[in-house]
Amino acid sequence: MRSGIDLAAIDPSARPQDDLFRHANGSWLAATEIPADRGRYGTFDLLREAAEAHVREIITEVAQSAPPPGSVAAKVGDLYAAFMDTDRIEEVGLEPIASDLAAAGAVTDADEVIALLGRFAREGGGALFHPFVNTDDRDSTRYVVYLEQGGLGLPDESYYREDQHAPVREAYVRHLERMLTLADQPDPAGAAARIMELETRLAAAHWDKVTNRDPVRTYTLVDAEGLADLTPGLDWTAYLQAMGAPDGTLDAVVARQPGYLTAMAAAVREVPIESWRDWLRWQVLHAWAPYLSEALVAENFDFYGRTLSGVPEIRERWKRGVALVEDALGEAVGQLYVERHFPPHAKAAMETLVGNLVTAFGQAFDGLDWMGEDTKAAAHAKLAAFTPKVGYPDRWRDYSALEVTPGDLVGNVRRAAAFEVDRNLAKLGSPVDRDEWFMTPQTVNAYYNPGLNEIVFPAAILQPPFFDVDADDAVNYGGIGAVIGHEIGHGFDDQGSQYDGAGNLRNWWTDEDRARFTERAGALIAQFDELEPADAPGHRINGALTVGENIGDLCGLAIGHAAYRIALAGQPAPELDGLTGDQRFFVGWAHLWCGKAREAEAKRLLQIDPHAPMDQRANIVRNVDEFHEAFGTVEGDGMWLAPQERVTFF
Repeated sequence: MRSGIDLAAIDPSARPQDDLFRHANGSWLAATEIPADRGRYGTFDLLREAAEAHVREIITEVAQSAPPPGSVAAKVGDLYAAFMDTDRIEEVGLEPIASDLAAAGAVTDADEVIALLGRFAREGGGALFHPFVNTDDRDSTRYVVYLEQGGLGLPDESYYREDQHAPVREAYVRHLERMLTLADQPDPAGAAARIMELETRLAAAHWDKVTNRDPVRTYTLVDAEGLADLTPGLDWTAYLQAMGAPDGTLDAVVARQPGYLTAMAAAVREVPIESWRDWLRWQVLHAWAPYLSEALVAENFDFYGRTLSGVPEIRERWKRGVALVEDALGEAVGQLYVERHFPPHAKAAMETLVGNLVTAFGQAFDGLDWMGEDTKAAAHAKLAAFTPKVGYPDRWRDYSALEVTPGDLVGNVRRAAAFEVDRNLAKLGSPVDRDEWFMTPQTVNAYYNPGLNEIVFPAAILQPPFFDVDADDAVNYGGIGAVIGHEIGHGFDDQGSQYDGAGNLRNWWTDEDRARFTERAGALIAQFDELEPADAPGHRINGALTVGENIGDLCGLAIGHAAYRIALAGQPAPELDGLTGDQRFFVGWAHLWCGKAREAEAKRLLQIDPHAPMDQRANIVRNVDEFHEAFGTVEGDGMWLAPQERVTFF
């Protein structure tokens, strides 16, 4: 029997008792250089590269098969070919966005600014706010429109106010000037300064990343009249008309950050129109730069790649072309991907594994000493209502309404954006589609959706080292088992635990149990506040920003290990590659997070990413009793954490 452990990655000089991450991955880390087109590189990226190559193969074959014009296959091939036709892109220059730039420069008042933003919202341009359709957090049987803060060119509001980001702000202003110059726009230097001033004002009203994690604070339901009260002076009718939205679209709106919307509306009224013209021109250039001439592509990458993430080289063009096809026609490609790369027996094995995880979760609830019986009963009800989705959707998306024209890259991207806008707006007033997927099968990721109380695992993540259908159970449960447990755990983390089994934002906890949960979450926040990632020494993790994912990791480990014990069915685990079953489980977990990041990218992620850095995700096992038992840790070991200091939830 194959263990599933990557022996070549292991560094025997690093003891698992001192640093599990380094022990499991040290040889790989020492031997591997981050590719020049990456800010970070690791297990997820290796799988994504494999999926990317498979998708490229599919796209190429489809294009060479001479499919009938207008067919989905033809759309896939034509869109990819349009992106790869650099001669045509250089030939047309700025022509595809000339009308957008002219419209931006012609606005005369606040009403025209909002109307133009409506057009941009339909066609994939920039935005002061981001509308999207989702299930109502308070009533999961219906769809509503959400409005999310926007308007910034830097990663988040902290970049506009914190001293540590002053060099980035200076580089951003230079970038703005260069982009405007390349597009032959008036007064590039003055415009860059005005854009920065305007965005700084908007950023001052933005809610921070931690606050935005609170589902109660970010839920303010208003009707059209209430939205008008929040945003005095904004012509929402003009916005909707330009967006192509039907009447009644804003009858029910969730304002995610109502204070921002009010401040944004004031800015639209009060900021001189010249500054809005500058900002709108910049939004056009920023949105469309990836699809224009090489000079604009290069300048766009220079700031967003090199400056922000420390990435030396832009990704090869074919990779960017594949990404575009994935965005526009992802499920069309996904259907072929599944046929070739996800055999039926893999799906069956996964469904068995998921069943064991759900059973383990239920048993864990029964054994909790900090949760009362009433809350346990509600937790069991939520768990029973979980919907697992494995591999691929039961019903594939219909792309017949999407027009793709050979040789018209920007036009195709516009039409793809409009197609998606129409598809989402059509949900309003319709029954909730519980079969919809929000990731394609070829996506290397997974997610928990609280509004539908579902966990979703696309086919592409169900590959080694996450899942190996022919390997020993220990590594599979330490890999994909812990990932499944992590996603189920999101249903019971600091955010997900506020939703019930039907997907409604409702408090189903007793006050006493919630207080005990919050106390444990606070201890985990404090623990991570003290940690530094290996890739950004001297910079600490934001425990409050990462607490949800850290709770998910702890749940995944606890439940994954319990499910592994269920899978053993009382039989002893074999020793393979010199490791016990429990040791293989934890090494398999650490393999998941094998990777490294450039320092600039590591620092950027500390600001915006709700996930802890890779090394600290692996080493969260210091909180797990079974890890200490498996490796015999003692006080003084690097991974040692006194029992009373270990944070557990399940």
